[in-house]
Amino acid sequence: MPIIKYENVDIHIDSKIILEDVTFTLNAGDFAYITGAVGSGKSTLLKSIYGEVDINSGKAILFDEFSLKELRRSKLPALRKRMGIVFQDFQLLTDRTVHDNLEFVLECTGWKSKSEREKRIQEVLDLVDLPKKGYKMPHELSGGEQQRIVIARAILNHPTLLLADEPTGNLDNETGTNIMQLLHNICKEENTAVLMITHNEQWLTTFPGREFLCKDKKLVENTKASTEEAEAETEEQETAAQESAAQETIE
Repeated sequence: MPIIKYENVDIHIDSKIILEDVTFTLNAGDFAYITGAVGSGKSTLLKSIYGEVDINSGKAILFDEFSLKELRRSKLPALRKRMGIVFQDFQLLTDRTVHDNLEFVLECTGWKSKSEREKRIQEVLDLVDLPKKGYKMPHELSGGEQQRIVIARAILNHPTLLLADEPTGNLDNETGTNIMQLLHNICKEENTAVLMITHNEQWLTTFPGREFLCKDKKLVENTKASTEEAEAETEEQETAAQESAAQETIE
């Protein structure tokens, strides 16, 4: 079952075409990048997925349940509870501790039991390797630690989809690498689909995944890696055939 299934989707903002004829699927456990120039529609695509930007035409289905084109605003909380969102600029509440930031999300998404909330908060802090930072205020954390807390917040409700908009954009290379490793671990260990915007081509090599390119109002999957793999396989087959023919000639 695809987590995301877009078919011939057009996205407009104020009558301006941002993306058109978008067709792609994302499955559980996929790690995928969205690349492209500034203004090419990357963030708009992500916003369409979490219901911030409307779908103008086409078919967009999430979790084999929510049709984005027909989705009522009253259903947005139920949709967003199934996903986690990681922003570049953190968007933590600065007037409360890390613990209270996380508890606020759980309270808003229907966790009634105090003990269950406490258990889940500790679980996600352990997962992002910040088990003893719950009492800290956001300004007391480094940029990398804040981004880890943002990821912890995003996975509180066990999402099957994680959307990340330039999650390493404001971080140094070493810290960014640690964040990328964390996202990949979540993808593999939790079977969570991750769809991430990036301008950093290094990540595509260091942490391989599917790659979608926004260009000329289109979304195109970059199949270079699969093409190279197929070419290498063909070359191996041709070499084997040549060796076999040579052996038959000798015999």
